[in-house]
Amino acid sequence: MHTKNPVLRTVWRLVLIVLGSALLAFNINTFVRVGSLIPGGFTGVALLAQEVSYRYFEIRIPFSLVFFLLSAGPAIICFRFVGKKFTMYSTLVVILSGLMTDLMPEMFNAFGSRSGYENSMWTNVMLEMFTAFIGLDNYLLAAVFGGVLHAIAVILCLHADATSGGTDFIAIYASEKYNKDTWNHIFVGNCVVLAIAGVLFSLEIALYSIIFQFTMTVVLNSLYRAYQQQTMLIVTSHPVEIYELIREKTNHAATSLHGTGLYDKEERSVLYSVVYANEVRPLIRAMRVIDPNAFINVIKTEQINGKFFRKPKD
Repeated sequence: MHTKNPVLRTVWRLVLIVLGSALLAFNINTFVRVGSLIPGGFTGVALLAQEVSYRYFEIRIPFSLVFFLLSAGPAIICFRFVGKKFTMYSTLVVILSGLMTDLMPEMFNAFGSRSGYENSMWTNVMLEMFTAFIGLDNYLLAAVFGGVLHAIAVILCLHADATSGGTDFIAIYASEKYNKDTWNHIFVGNCVVLAIAGVLFSLEIALYSIIFQFTMTVVLNSLYRAYQQQTMLIVTSHPVEIYELIREKTNHAATSLHGTGLYDKEERSVLYSVVYANEVRPLIRAMRVIDPNAFINVIKTEQINGKFFRKPKD
């Protein structure tokens, strides 16, 4: 939601944060538990710590406790170097998702008890309820659809100018500092966590968890492109007007190169500009109004060095 009203903006961000946190908790208690998956990142480390603690020491530790401790360090870094409000909202996601993950099964158990179904699936943990309800006992389906749901939850948080915590703090900080999309690098780090899970428990579960993480990464990169940059090469007869448009809408600059159209032998200008990926389509539509005959080439940018306007975090 793009609004100048700070109250509406805050309410909208909180709504997205609550929805994203609820989806994260729901996904952990359903698809992740059904497939016995380790999602990777700090969420995976927290689940891994729970499993190790219970399997080898018969001690049940809260998911939220481990998740909070792991997220504390990266949150402090983001608070100092990225943005204060951004980190506060992200910390709210960490708190809500962690608490909901621990409390959600108990809430459904309490609901079942009050409804008089003491001997039915409603009095069991949420995992058993979910498995029986949809008949899902396929690890591959749990990995794929769990990855999709997790990505959607993360995207909701990102649209609220927050993160889902954990390694997302690290990804955002690296993206801000190096002007480079780092989600794929986080995926590599997550695979290390999954390799440890494979050694300790089951290689099969680790491989399904990699499918979960890969699905989440692909969906995230496809649907959320705010940290990806693209290069625009615009051949136009109206370079000044096009540049002013780019400057006004994106706050990015451009470089003008002189050229000659070899087909019609007329002089042209070639504007070179790097913008965020989610800004490309609105720019193209506006450029067509100024110059319907403009030739526009969009190229994916892997990395940039030099001055580049970064949207500040609040």
